[in-house]
Formats: sequence, C-alpha cells, structure tokens
Amino acid sequence: MKVMILAAGVGERMRPLTEHTPKPLLEVGGKPLIAWHIEALAALGLDELVINVSHLAGQIMEWCGDGSRWGVRICYSREPEPLETAGGIHRALPLLGDAPFLVVNGDVWTSFPLQRLLARRNLPAGAAHLVLVDNPPQHPDGDFCVTTGGGVSARPPDTRGLTYAGIGVYTAGFFAGMAPGKLPLRPLLDAAIARGRVSGEHFRGAWTDVGTPQRLRELDARLVRANAGSEDDLTSHSR
Repeated sequence: MKVMILAAGVGERMRPLTEHTPKPLLEVGGKPLIAWHIEALAALGLDELVINVSHLAGQIMEWCGDGSRWGVRICYSREPEPLETAGGIHRALPLLGDAPFLVVNGDVWTSFPLQRLLARRNLPAGAAHLVLVDNPPQHPDGDFCVTTGGGVSARPPDTRGLTYAGIGVYTAGFFAGMAPGKLPLRPLLDAAIARGRVSGEHFRGAWTDVGTPQRLRELDARLVRANAGSEDDLTSHSR
C-alpha cells in the first residue's frame, strides 16, 4: 500500500513559526512532525511514500531526501500553490497508482495503530475509509457519525459527531470526475457519504491536530514528559 503524507499547506494559524519553517518540520518530542509519520510507516514496511509540497517545499525535500535513511522511497508531488487536500491528492494520483492508498495529514500527531488500515487494501473502487476521533476543543461539534455497521453518515443538525482525524484510505476512483486544481476534501466526502461509499472507525487514543503554536507547545511538553516515563501511552506511536 502506498502512502501520501500531506505537507503542502502554508500553516497560516501557525505564524510566525511557519514563515520560515514548513509546519511538517516543526519539532515535537525532539523531532519534526513528519518524522513521526515516516518512522511509523517504515516500521510497518510501508516504504512507498508520496509527499506533496508547496510552501517552503525545498526545506521538506532537503530534510526528507529520498527516504533512504528510513529505508523508504519518497516521491514528491510539487504544487505551484497549495491545492488543498482533494486538489493535492488528485494531482498526486499518477504517483499513487490504482490500488487503495493511505493518506495522512502531515500536521497531526497520533498513537493510532496504522497497521489496522492494512486490512483496507481491498476497498472497492470509489470508496474511502476514515479514522475519526473524539472532538477536540477547537472543533466541538465534529464532522461525521459512525454507524453501528461501520459506515460513515452525515452529522445531523444540532448533534455532535466525531472529527475526521486526517487519516484515511482512499481509492483513485474516489476522485474520479474531479477537475484539476484547488479543492478541499469535504465536498467529495459529503457526496460519497450520501452514496454510502464511506466507512469509518472511531479511535479513542492520543491524537492532536497541531494547528496553533499553543497546541504545538502543549504536545511537545507532553511528549517530553512521556520520554521521561510519566506518560507512556503517548510514546507508543503507530507501530
């Protein structure tokens, strides 16, 4: 299974940190955010990675290189300007191939066991599978609901759902008919959910959307404490 790490965003809410450093290279627990993902993927034998880059792209490409220091192969999908999630994935499809592929946001940290998604290698054409988490304070209502049968449904008005974790498995057919260019993922998800083409699972473990300097500092502090042995649950990333 190939993997795409989304790393092209500008990181507006992280300014001034992202004025000179791309968000995936900001450090938590002594290493860049993107390194946590690459190490976890390499440990699972997922060694064909595609990283999309735009903002300060050269820094990410220089730091990650060809992936050989982790025993993986990295290809880059360059975007003249950030194309948002769906636009970035669509542009990278020639590198990702026809088989279902894993997508991970480069600006999240999680202990989610990525090996669970290997069972989704055979998703039918046009389908997707999402990892959802409990709603963080900055997103209290969530995005979607998970049904008892493992499907993903729209969140009814005036109710709380779960938050998309930025981790999922997609098929190339999920993006069929999409025109090249900038497009967020949500419209495609809403349409596919209405057609019953999206499954999902609820992960209750550690997950952080590192969207602001404060959240970056808080996560770093937790990981430092974990490395000192006081929060062992945070040290077990996706192995």
